[in-house]
Amino acid sequence: MSDRTSDDIVQPFQVDPFRLRGRLVRLGPLLDRILTRHDYPAPVATMLGEAIALAISLSGALKYDGVFTFQTKGDGPIRLLIADVTTAGAVRGYAQFDADKLAALGPETALTVPRLLGAGYLALTVDQGEHTERYQGIVALEGASLAECVHHYFRQSEQVEAGIKVAVAQRPGPDGRARWRGGTLMIERLPKDGGAAAREAEDEGWRRAMVLMATGTSDELLNPGLAPEALLFRLFHEEGVRAYRPHALAAKCRCSRERVERMLTALPTRDLAELVIDCKLVVTCEFCNTTYGFDEEAVAALAPR
Repeated sequence: MSDRTSDDIVQPFQVDPFRLRGRLVRLGPLLDRILTRHDYPAPVATMLGEAIALAISLSGALKYDGVFTFQTKGDGPIRLLIADVTTAGAVRGYAQFDADKLAALGPETALTVPRLLGAGYLALTVDQGEHTERYQGIVALEGASLAECVHHYFRQSEQVEAGIKVAVAQRPGPDGRARWRGGTLMIERLPKDGGAAAREAEDEGWRRAMVLMATGTSDELLNPGLAPEALLFRLFHEEGVRAYRPHALAAKCRCSRERVERMLTALPTRDLAELVIDCKLVVTCEFCNTTYGFDEEAVAALAPR
């Protein structure tokens, strides 16, 4: 498999005969594009990259038609992380942080969730449109890493048994420039079936799968030269792993000038006027950093009649 098809994909798989299914996510240009649109310090970019990779993995466990959102909010240096992915595989994300609080941590500080995010919550949301009920699960941020926070969510909210590995780091590209890469490996148990003997075998298979998954390294998750199915075979070939057709992903924001205009038109006239500076109104998308400008005539056309 070429590097082109090894990157920015979700590779579903199943481990037989222990009723285990999973997803291997491999992110390259997609992640680098999202993280370099803003001048994020490395700890913020790394944490946002993990949120994006986890959002993609978790969304793959659901049947939905809309947008899946992974969000954290806390009182630490990183106030907010948002990553979302659509059913079609469009991915975006952004972070809000306090530069002074981040600098005060010092270079030797362990960059954990308690240090970077502080006390707060993790929210997972499925939004399938205005005519459907939105689902949202919320738990406190508990764990040293975002992956541990997700495990806590499963234990508290979903009663799902799942194992997750995540890796995000910069690696030299073909031109020698450092680029962001990311990956996740997630395995979950299907509902137990059969008699006591079958359940005992499934329990043993689950424990063995967790041990095997732990042998996978961050370098393997991030390595574009190691095809996803080759990594899965390396880890689970003795158990009978089956890889399915991968799903493509793309860094794609949902903002547009039309959406911005609808948002501005809904504002009261006074609020709209307060946004005008030097006879211009400028709106910048927090996700993709695209700027939409409106001159005096355009602003006047937006005002309520």
